[in-house]
Amino acid sequence: MYTVTGKADKNQVLLQHAPLVKRLAYQLKARLPSNVEVDDLIQAGMMGLLDAVNRYEETHGAQFETYAVQRIRGAMLDELRGMDWLPRNVRQDMRKIETALSDLQQQLGRPPTEAEVAQHMHLSLSDYQDKLSESGGHQLVYYEDFQDQSGEGESFLERYMVDENGDPLSGLLEDGFRLALIDAIDGLPEREKILMGLYYEQEMNLKEIGAVMGVSESRVSQLHSQAIARIRASLRSRAWTGEA
Repeated sequence: MYTVTGKADKNQVLLQHAPLVKRLAYQLKARLPSNVEVDDLIQAGMMGLLDAVNRYEETHGAQFETYAVQRIRGAMLDELRGMDWLPRNVRQDMRKIETALSDLQQQLGRPPTEAEVAQHMHLSLSDYQDKLSESGGHQLVYYEDFQDQSGEGESFLERYMVDENGDPLSGLLEDGFRLALIDAIDGLPEREKILMGLYYEQEMNLKEIGAVMGVSESRVSQLHSQAIARIRASLRSRAWTGEA
């Protein structure tokens, strides 16, 4: 165990564990979109390492490196969460839509229609569709989904998404998640299932999909947001997101 008492000691620990930060950053980067810069992850990780050095006490009963890894990963995830550009109020609206979709699915035994969701949320159909339009860019998984929402204990990432080699997010590639995702897509209404196939398999843009489906680009955006919300609601019910 370490006893870090002075500036020189801290600098030595930082230098000694810098390769650990770099290794964790590249492991995480391998599972992320190309727009995420590994240097940003390393910088955030070094801040997490510094925080670990400042906070660590031998009374924690854990080896310093074990404690540091938790702080480093947490700092990197905070950095990634900050990259989610969808406004908080829009994210909250989509959470409410996901909840409504899940509740109605259980009540009806089938995917609810837009009109049914709007009524359940005490909205007009137009207002509900406006919320779908505002959420363009809604994602299947947010980095905050891997955070412990109660602020206590280990994060969802630590419980489910780190393999025996300490590789973050590798669980997303495992059979269990992929099968749950396939089931969720299969459970979509036919129109939304077709849309998702055109978008993700055929790699068409929203305008091209609109031409195929005979609707406007904005309408495609609404349907895409709703499909993502249905999938998230389904995955959440299977405990594949942090809000299960």
